[in-house]
Amino acid sequence: MNIHNNARLTAWGRAELVRRVVLDGEPVRAVAAALHISTSTAYKWLRRFAAGGWAALADRSSRPRRSPRATQPAQIERILRLRAKRLTGPEIAERLGLAVSTVGRILTRAGQGRLKGPGATGGPRYERETPGELLHVDTKALDRFVAAGHRAHGNRSKVGRRRGLGQDHLHVAVDDATRLAYAALLPTQDAAACARFLDAAHRWFAQLGIPVHGVMTDNAKAYTSHAVQAMLAAHGIRHLRTKPYRPQTNGKAERFIQTALRRWAYKKPYRSSRHRNAALPDFLDCYNVERPHRSLGRVPPLLHFLMQREQRP
Repeated sequence: MNIHNNARLTAWGRAELVRRVVLDGEPVRAVAAALHISTSTAYKWLRRFAAGGWAALADRSSRPRRSPRATQPAQIERILRLRAKRLTGPEIAERLGLAVSTVGRILTRAGQGRLKGPGATGGPRYERETPGELLHVDTKALDRFVAAGHRAHGNRSKVGRRRGLGQDHLHVAVDDATRLAYAALLPTQDAAACARFLDAAHRWFAQLGIPVHGVMTDNAKAYTSHAVQAMLAAHGIRHLRTKPYRPQTNGKAERFIQTALRRWAYKKPYRSSRHRNAALPDFLDCYNVERPHRSLGRVPPLLHFLMQREQRP
């Protein structure tokens, strides 16, 4: 323990007090006055010396013996278990009904105070001001299955697995300004599928009163295909592409995919991929309408968009 700046007695001063009173026989009141402490303080340290010897003169922890309101070990374990699933502090607090500050303090104490997203580099953040100015677009392949996998039963062996079921492809489009997200599951991620998804995303945002002016994608051949370019040109949409090996440029789509995997695709042990796919619309409704978004001041994306629209002249 560190002695505070205004402490009258250090461990050496206490030892000096004991030496002068016990060994040299000086009066307690006189020694206390010489050391600029009260008589009661002097007697306190003399009692400690009598009970525990020289070791009793060391500093004691100021931590209370009992903390009835302290977070229980089982609750701390639940917090760390949710953190291992890459939930943010506010998400953990919301799920367990705890204060965000409490969760943050426990995570920091456990050395898990920062949760870095995919491709996080600590660089500057940017955000478009106008809804529809830029959509972040990306895809994620998900294996099809007909029975719960290792995430449910813990067996990573390939015994009993059905092969050749193929994949479903999650296509996502996230508005940079509002974080409103549109997603769809398609059987492929080829040029035709990407063009079809972008057209559907354009119509979905238009229904909300958001005209799409630009999209950002990676450099996959499907996005540079004639089908996609023709679709974008037909709607007057500008196409921006990320720089090679810089996926963080499209980080809002990457982050949404991670949230979708955690809160939908891998949220629970679905009986089959068909059941997993059927749960996607509910997740999208929750994400856009109910789930507080940390980057939007703990406001859901749709509410954030409506508030922005009200404030616009």
